[in-house]
Amino acid sequence: MEKLVACVQKKPDAICRLICFPWAGSGTSQLAKWGRLFNDSIEVFCIRLPGRETRLEEPFPKDMTSAVNEIISVLLEELKEKPFAFFGHSFATYLSFAVALQLKEKYGLEPVHLFMSGAHAPNSASFLAIKSLVPPDEIDDLLILMKILGGNSEFPSDEDSWTDTVLREDARILHTFSFEKTDMNSPFSCDITYFCGSDDKIFDAKGTFLKRFSSYTYTFSCCITPVQ
Repeated sequence: MEKLVACVQKKPDAICRLICFPWAGSGTSQLAKWGRLFNDSIEVFCIRLPGRETRLEEPFPKDMTSAVNEIISVLLEELKEKPFAFFGHSFATYLSFAVALQLKEKYGLEPVHLFMSGAHAPNSASFLAIKSLVPPDEIDDLLILMKILGGNSEFPSDEDSWTDTVLREDARILHTFSFEKTDMNSPFSCDITYFCGSDDKIFDAKGTFLKRFSSYTYTFSCCITPVQ
């Protein structure tokens, strides 16, 4: 599990786990630090996908299904142990939702809460615009994609940089994510909280995406500051 999960402060007596999914192009260094901010009742796991940090030599996931399957195969027993919640930002919102969807439909498990940030509903016109783009091979294609997502549109001048490479690969994973009408058949019973910073682009976070939930909380946050 240490290969997939970064946990900077283990809390064996925690009553709940918060599973964090990093945004596109990133690793675990920021979100894993949240483990030191909560009291002993919450243990934080941060997901480390192949192709980054200690998994640098491993090939990137070829699609969303591959990423989801690895996460569930590694974490399934831990997710059965105690309640858990998911947090995902931008690209990771879709990854965390895909994991939650498979857990619900295959294993009857679901988070006690889903926290999401900076993402369009996967059935919205904005997200379908992303799906209409070919997977980004050129930097200009990646810039267009990031503009639609509302992310940073500036990249290092060195196109062979690690961040640029990971962004491209994460964008390819996102391009393989699909949300079908059949996915609406088994609504989650948990709530969802959606965060949006006051300076962020306004995302289409509602729509039928939230019909997957029996109830939800829509939260507008004035400021979301990454942990330093």
